[in-house]
Formats: sequence, C-alpha cells, structure tokens
Amino acid sequence: MAVILAIHAHPDDIENLCAGTLALLARDGHTIRIATLTAGECGSADTDLEATARIRTAEAARAAALIGAEYRCGGLPDLGVFNSDEARRTATELVRWSGAEIVITASPADYHPDHEAVSMLVRDACFASSVPNYRTGPAAPLAAIPHLYFMDPIGGRNRQGEWVKPDFAVDIAETFATKRAMLGAHESQDAWIAKQHGIANHLEAMERWSRRCARDFGAELAEGFRQYRHIPYPRTPALQALIGAALLQASS
Repeated sequence: MAVILAIHAHPDDIENLCAGTLALLARDGHTIRIATLTAGECGSADTDLEATARIRTAEAARAAALIGAEYRCGGLPDLGVFNSDEARRTATELVRWSGAEIVITASPADYHPDHEAVSMLVRDACFASSVPNYRTGPAAPLAAIPHLYFMDPIGGRNRQGEWVKPDFAVDIAETFATKRAMLGAHESQDAWIAKQHGIANHLEAMERWSRRCARDFGAELAEGFRQYRHIPYPRTPALQALIGAALLQASS
C-alpha cells in the first residue's frame, strides 16, 4: 500500500480538483494525507481572519475524515504565499510529515497567485524533502524524492484563458458522491464563492468541470493530472499504476 499526499493552497481546492481520485485510493487501502499551505482565512466577508481560519480548517478536517484521511495546515498567510525560505521549509515539513511516496499538488499555471506559488513550493519541497542537511521541523527527511503530480487548474485554464491539457485522467464516477460530500463540507464557502467569484452554486460548478474534464477522455466524470518528470524526480507512473481500471488516457 502507498502513502499519498494531496497538498494545495486553501481548504476546498483539493476537494474541487482531486477528491474523487483520493477517495478511490482510500477505498483501495492506500493511506491519504491532505494539507493546505494556508487556512484560507481571507475567504469570507462575514467573519474575521481568526474565525475564518478556524472555520475553514475545521471544514477541511471534516472533509478529509470522510475518506479516513488526516489533514494538516501549514499556516502561511492567505493571499501571502511566496517563494521564500520560510515558505519552502514549511512546505518541505508538510511533505516530510506525510511520509508520501506520491505527492499531488497545484497546477503551475492557475488563476490564483497562491495556487501558482504553492505549485512551485511543493515542487521544490519534494526535492528538499530527502536532503538530510535541509532542516525544517520534527519530521524526518524522506528516503527519496517522491513522485510528483499536478492537478488541473481551476476551470482547466491558465491566466491567459488557454487550456491546460492533462497527461491522463481518473474516472471518478464511482466516488463522485464522496467527492461531492467532501466539497459540501466546506459550507462557509457557499456565500463567499457566490460573492467573490459570481458562482451561485460551487457544488454544481465542480460537477460541470468534472464532466467537462471527462469529455476529452470519453467518460462521464473525471479529474485530470500531469506528472512532473524532470531530473531527478521519479519518472515511473506510480499514481497511474495505483489507479488501475479507472485510469483514462487521451485518445491519439
């Protein structure tokens, strides 16, 4: 059995983009750990920073518990994630804490600056996680660099509105109800996403994207991923092998 870490910027990002895949992996007996670099404390017009952070991290923990996953927050400031020494050490400590062999993180190109910063930080944290002399916190260095994967960007597009094409996708029809329940645990975001993003129902928006992603693979509901294979990161298809029959490859 494998250990998989899903790590993104804010509570609800992971549920939007890869919770169906995580639910499949958890169902098959793999260990899932979930982390966010921030508590998403800017994501409210009704509660202050401290209250919003408490609410949102509690929602993230409840969502993770639906698949038996443990959740941890890195505590970096919402809308204040940058490629700094402190942030890289925070991300590296989370990777080490997870003990993951496979890490799934944010797309390098996305609409939100925190998403893009987290993608860079986690990429570099995977490299640093196995360096013994790179000191972070109590977690021990990993034995090797974990396999690294990127989720789709929100809506599948970069900041220029161009499509970001996944390498492969995962058929999540069997676990979509769990994915929906996990995103539904983030009740505080109903009003915020309607106000800030103009999206009246974020559960329905997530379903529309899951169907749009699946369409390119001849499926009903899917989540897309890309593998980072640059030297010295592992190139073997570790996540693809775990997915098994739910793996979707683009037609040539």
